Amino acid sequence: MVGRRVIEGRVLVVGDNVDTDAIVPGRYLTITDPRELGKHALEGLDPSIPEKLRERSIIVAGRNFGCGSSREHAVLALIGAGVRAVIAESFARIFYRNAINRGLLVLEAPGIRQRVRDGDTVVVDLDRGVVRLPTGEEVQFKPIAREVLEIVEAGGLIEKLRKELQHGEH
Repeated sequence: MVGRRVIEGRVLVVGDNVDTDAIVPGRYLTITDPRELGKHALEGLDPSIPEKLRERSIIVAGRNFGCGSSREHAVLALIGAGVRAVIAESFARIFYRNAINRGLLVLEAPGIRQRVRDGDTVVVDLDRGVVRLPTGEEVQFKPIAREVLEIVEAGGLIEKLRKELQHGEH
């Protein structure tokens, strides 16, 4: 990608220990279409959240986001709801890896949850490694390996490999 990699969006703030069943309740696990799953994203936390996500594209969370089962449906639901990034104090390891594999940007930024409010607009500058808050303050996130960012930008691991194979890179 040429130029600065920047994502701007309105924020949905959630708490600590948001598990995969809250992200997408088990009764929806027969659905495989991300857009259909997205209609139920975070419904387990609050039934009004899927409607809020129509106007928001970045989730800011506390600690241990995505804990619980290893269901990929949780990541697909967020993607289907139009979420472009999840910024959390920390992630459950399996959710973090599933997100990368599916092309969802996940960033660890200690201290961010206490510094934003639901509905705020933030700017994520991937090149500088910061999230700019409405106050102008910046919160640094943990660095992302170039290879990981390439997977996310390609739309996930399978898409990255498919593109590489088509171009004879492997």
